[in-house]
Amino acid sequence: MSEHTRIETSETIAQRLAGFVEGLDGAAVPAEVRARARHLILDAVGIALASTQYDFSHRTLAALREFGAGDGDVIGYGAARLPLRDAVMMNGFLIHGLDYDDTHTRGVIHATASCFPAALGVGAETGASGRDLLTAYVAGMEVATRLGSVAKGGFHQTGFHPTGLIGAFACALIAGRLRGMTDRQLGHAQGIVLSMASGSLEFLEDGAWTKRLHPGWAGVAGITAAALARNGFVGPKAAYEGRFGLFPSHLGAHFDPANLAIATDGLDREWEVAQVAVKPLPACHFTHACADAAVALRAAHAIRPEQIAHVRALVPAEVVKTVCEPVQHKKKPQNSYDAQFSIPFAVASAFVHGRFGLAELEPQALADPATLAVAAKVDYEADPRSAFPKYYSGEVIVTMKDGRELSHREHMNRGASDRPLSPADIVAKFRENAAMALAPAHVAHIEEAVLGLDDGISARELSKLLAGRA
Repeated sequence: MSEHTRIETSETIAQRLAGFVEGLDGAAVPAEVRARARHLILDAVGIALASTQYDFSHRTLAALREFGAGDGDVIGYGAARLPLRDAVMMNGFLIHGLDYDDTHTRGVIHATASCFPAALGVGAETGASGRDLLTAYVAGMEVATRLGSVAKGGFHQTGFHPTGLIGAFACALIAGRLRGMTDRQLGHAQGIVLSMASGSLEFLEDGAWTKRLHPGWAGVAGITAAALARNGFVGPKAAYEGRFGLFPSHLGAHFDPANLAIATDGLDREWEVAQVAVKPLPACHFTHACADAAVALRAAHAIRPEQIAHVRALVPAEVVKTVCEPVQHKKKPQNSYDAQFSIPFAVASAFVHGRFGLAELEPQALADPATLAVAAKVDYEADPRSAFPKYYSGEVIVTMKDGRELSHREHMNRGASDRPLSPADIVAKFRENAAMALAPAHVAHIEEAVLGLDDGISARELSKLLAGRA
């Protein structure tokens, strides 16, 4: 006799999402959505390749290699083949490693960093076509972005990182779809992964590396949960809305049951992939508007750092915990990760250098006296005109030593759905990042393969190419 004999009286969110993912026909995904998905994947691959040039990636790979070799490919590391879950873990780490990966603005989630490694890894193992890989990725992205949107930024207020937390559910569905699981099995997989999903924001206190792990760990959790469900393991049905489901348990006082409808709203009709923002700057998206505002002020008024008396940065109240506190670390970052989550440092770099890119995150830039002097003058205030999380606005008001007060406001960050980077911009970003690791011919080959995912290349062939084995 089954251990579960209760009669289901209504369809749960997990059942709705399972039905959507299991039944999604790739041909029903509009061509422009599939094109956008290919460009998001290309952006992620470029960032992963750039990450291979940094010490944090070498240390993480060394750790994962202690668990043995396998058949899974690691982007940019052709000789380092790992077991499937470890390869997915590493690829998610690489995509998220520079905090340069895409963001779904309303969901406040970096969904590609978990969804693509899961689709690539499981797709390669199961022999999926490139077209099937892409469809599974789109399905996962539609789930992750909607689930993230339910919280309306609330996860950050309770100390959870939605990229890892939500990504696990999307990865369970991606893995299940690519393994041909039924919608019932997919429902159980979501319930199972509820006990595995994680992601703490404690890294914000000292610039620790742990945030980089969250997307890959989401892939590990999702793949594990899918395997358990496929073999008959039973998971709770109300994974999201239940008494101890994801949203009540992780949002606490920030949970509003009225928002649960967002989780399934518009499935098959509205495509959230089109709303995903590609980052023009390698830092937390919450810093971008203020950094761009400072660049604009510097250019418009020929501002020199020594002329600045004081700077006020207006930011959405909901992002203060992430990019403005603790104040001492934001004004004097201890490492690059501190700097990537610092409004004072981003604004100061923009005033001193006229930009905030990877070069401004190198050790010598973090210790630059001129930048730190300006950062010490930057204070923050909650933006009374914020429309967060729809837009990540920012305003910079600088008081000059001669008494002038100058200001510039960015109503939304560059790359947002209402202000998107063009396909040409995304390709240019990919080429710049990939060139840090590969020769031009190899970069061109990858670009052609990713942008042609619907045209014949298999997931296994793509995996080999990205690793450098083809």
